[in-house]
Amino acid sequence: MKEKKRYIIFRVHSDEPVNFPNMKNAVWNSLENWLGERELAKANIHIVKNLWDGRKQKGFLKCSHKFVDEVKVGLGLIHQIGDSRVIFQSLRVTGTIKSGKEKTGR
Repeated sequence: MKEKKRYIIFRVHSDEPVNFPNMKNAVWNSLENWLGERELAKANIHIVKNLWDGRKQKGFLKCSHKFVDEVKVGLGLIHQIGDSRVIFQSLRVTGTIKSGKEKTGR
């Protein structure tokens, strides 16, 4: 059976803009620490690079439907990227990128 996927739309609140590579590294490190390597592999996580909006600090993260809550907790555990203090806010969970863009005004 095909694995169902979900897109978590999130916003990064920080004093200074966060670039994509730094944000991606922070997300991977946090999720690996929270879930562990085995669960991280099961969660099938992918950060969608071409949907990262550096101006609005908003992005899309794809994961398995079974791991949505765990991934949201892992995002919430990120408090610093580089020298900047940050807060990750989960805006919405959706089944398709198209509906995510429509609902969040992207």
